Amino acid sequence: MKTITWKLNLKSNPTKVFDLIATSEGRKKFWAEESKEDEGMIHFSFPNGQTYRGQILKVNPPQEFHLDYFDSLVKFRLTSLKNGGTDLTLINENVSSSDFSEVHAGWISVLMNLKAVADFQCDLRNHNPEKTWNQGYVDN
Repeated sequence: MKTITWKLNLKSNPTKVFDLIATSEGRKKFWAEESKEDEGMIHFSFPNGQTYRGQILKVNPPQEFHLDYFDSLVKFRLTSLKNGGTDLTLINENVSSSDFSEVHAGWISVLMNLKAVADFQCDLRNHNPEKTWNQGYVDN
């Protein structure tokens, strides 16, 4: 098992970033086509038809949000900056070695779209189930 760590600097404040990560409507804007929350569980749905039901493990607004995600532990940590922005650290623990390359790259896609939505109100995804990572599209 491996760990992935990425950092992202955002102009947006931690409360705005936290709301994107920790709410169904927020996640829908940058991450999954659907991410309905019910009794501490998030029901993710992606353009390629893949789904996952992950448990929310920790919520500490606006600093931390942890969840089970594809049988691994994902931690979002947000730090407030003096300029009003946010430094986000994503830690994904217990990633299987066989999935590491895909998951490592996948988080770049998710985090860069988070930045586009949070700082520029622009969703970079194509939302087309026929044009996903499975077909080689980076803007899935």
